[in-house]
Amino acid sequence: MIRVLSAWIILVGGAFLAWTPAEAQEGRHRLFVLTDIEADPDDTQSLIRLLLYSNEIELEGLVATTSVWKRSNPEPEAIRAVIEIYDQILLNLRRHDPAYPDASELQALVREGQGGYGMASVGEGTETSGSQALVRAIEREDVRPLWINAWGGVNTLAQALFTLREARSPEEMARLVSKLRVYTISDQDDAGPWLRANFPELFYIVSPGGNYGQATWIGINSVIEGIDNSTISNRWLADNIQQDHGPLGAAYPDVAWGMEGDTPAYLALIPNGLSVPDRPDWGGWGGRYALYTPPPLGEDPANAVAGIIFNPETRPIWTNAQDSYGPPQRPEFGRSIRPGEAVETSARASLWRWRDAFQNDFAARMDWTFLSPAEANHPPVIKLQGGSEITVSSGEGFGINARGTVDPDGDSLTYYWFHYPEPGTWQGEVALGAENSDRIWIIAPEVDQREEFHMILAVTDKGDPPLTRYARVIVTVEP
Repeated sequence: MIRVLSAWIILVGGAFLAWTPAEAQEGRHRLFVLTDIEADPDDTQSLIRLLLYSNEIELEGLVATTSVWKRSNPEPEAIRAVIEIYDQILLNLRRHDPAYPDASELQALVREGQGGYGMASVGEGTETSGSQALVRAIEREDVRPLWINAWGGVNTLAQALFTLREARSPEEMARLVSKLRVYTISDQDDAGPWLRANFPELFYIVSPGGNYGQATWIGINSVIEGIDNSTISNRWLADNIQQDHGPLGAAYPDVAWGMEGDTPAYLALIPNGLSVPDRPDWGGWGGRYALYTPPPLGEDPANAVAGIIFNPETRPIWTNAQDSYGPPQRPEFGRSIRPGEAVETSARASLWRWRDAFQNDFAARMDWTFLSPAEANHPPVIKLQGGSEITVSSGEGFGINARGTVDPDGDSLTYYWFHYPEPGTWQGEVALGAENSDRIWIIAPEVDQREEFHMILAVTDKGDPPLTRYARVIVTVEP
């Protein structure tokens, strides 16, 4: 691959712009991971991907846990083994971004959680090194929320909050709980319902119960009819991740049950210009979720976890929300990219609509483990002219401009503007100009009450693999 730049400084309009992915963000997101690693190879897959984003996500804990699929004997040594391989490629990663942490710092985060299954392992005198580490992270003085990913069961989180509740006042507990953001990959023990019932203010993202087929996160590895699914194929993984991509790629295991079912828990924390983690209803790489009290799961055994039929939810949670989506068309002639017809309406569609983009991003990160900056691809840097919020009048024409957007490798760029209807109140059509220019002209819809719609700009370079970054503009239309 030929690159026109070997240093990460480019001249734009007489000013120098440095490509500094971590430093460009206003504070990295804090993340504490609970993983039933070794229950299924997909936890190791998700951990490998996560380490490649540890320059942009601040890891505060890596705790081995149990789950319905691994009811005893958490294996922190499996986490440590992956970090040891990360250490082998760290120097090359730092050629791309010096913010990657030392392997010793990551090893210091590894702990073991509750040794048994579910709430039977939670209570007085059952603290573990993992639950104690989580207590310390919760109590740490930091204005940023603490995101807690549960890739397996959540009884270690239940133990941490049980311990805190025994020692803190109700007012202090309310303050601490308000700092937490939990994303759990469905329910994999009975601690999830306990947490949601006992801490009604706890921010909780979950597809409740055990019916994985209805879950949002399943979109990461579902084969969807009517689209190209190649970026989740075994051949793609072999060619782009596993083979001839350094020791970390070689450690990425083959798929057993499903590829990276846990990865959606942290995809929204990757700073790509699209995801706003505190607004799951806006959608992003990790899917889209709405805040409501879901209907009872019923007596269907498919909804059970280890034979437990869950009681109805007692309060609103962030859970599955449907998107209608079909990939944009890329015709041979004429306009380079056009909207496609929807091929599916489902919760999983809110995630797989971004799948090719985050898979290509993963492939590029794996390239960083062994290629020089001049040989590898890096994402575009969008320069949106004006703010990310606009107020216009009913029927008014207005423009949005991203001129000045650059690519650190000098790659050609494709622009694609589209209306994302589901996050807004306006679900109707929005009249757009050419979707593939760096500027777009929009005619606001005719409305008789205040409405809001979300315009998304996706900028994709023509590097190998092609990488995409986004800008979101929220338009308020006054009658």
